[in-house]
Amino acid sequence: MAAFLSSSSCILLFSLMVTSLMVASAGNFYQDIQVTWGDGHGKILNNGELLTLSLDKSSGSGFQSTNQYLFGKIDMQIKFVPGNSAGTVTTYYLRSEGSSWDEIDFEFLGNLSGDPYIVHTNIFSQGKGNKEQQFYLWFDPTADFHTYSILWNAQHIVLYVDGTPIREFKNLESIGVPYPKNQSMRIYSSLWNADDWATRGGLVKTDWSQAPFTASYRNFNADNACIWRSSGSTSCSSNSNSTSSVLLSQQLDSTSQERLQWVQKNYMVYNYCADTKRFPQGLPLECTASNTS
Repeated sequence: MAAFLSSSSCILLFSLMVTSLMVASAGNFYQDIQVTWGDGHGKILNNGELLTLSLDKSSGSGFQSTNQYLFGKIDMQIKFVPGNSAGTVTTYYLRSEGSSWDEIDFEFLGNLSGDPYIVHTNIFSQGKGNKEQQFYLWFDPTADFHTYSILWNAQHIVLYVDGTPIREFKNLESIGVPYPKNQSMRIYSSLWNADDWATRGGLVKTDWSQAPFTASYRNFNADNACIWRSSGSTSCSSNSNSTSSVLLSQQLDSTSQERLQWVQKNYMVYNYCADTKRFPQGLPLECTASNTS
């Protein structure tokens, strides 16, 4: 119990530090984000400090970042649909364009009131994914804003919640595992109805009497990401001393490794690398190379 309390206290302290840092460097949604669909269901409010996506029976909604990025760290604070959110999915992800796209996914699967959200993650390279891991959270993500971050460099991809790593995907191109590193990506987010699969495999349908469903966003921070330029270079190319450039080679330290293991031991509910029934011919290469984080 002492060890658990210690880990939880450290995670809470780290969460508060991350939140304060993000508030100090938050962007403006009018400059950084474009609402791309939803027929008025996506709104930028409070002079660009708040963005909301809504879903009702007529439409969901979504947005994308103004810039494209190639490596770096991106943060967003999100508060998810409260109450009975069964059937709804809130996505937050990086994605490139084209038929052989790269993608780094957070998807948040709604649930019945009182049941936990499921955080669904996936990594795509050259249009191929099938690398799903799912987690519960150690808090109620509908009660307040929490920080969801993507660190992406040539060595690994790390997904964070409130500064705590929940998943690491390493670059194992050396053994033939595709890795997203050549295509610039935008941030996207959407709120939509997926009651054919989202909650208990589609058994629980969206209760439209609870609509509109709304997710809220604030403190978007891409200051530590490398903006892709039409010339083929990035904003990090000319400033090797920037924080973004440092993040291009950042690895998980021992404390972060311990946090990652704590989350995966206590909150992981699905890992494709443990699903032998799904892969009867053998697990994917990265799974057998100890890249199960």
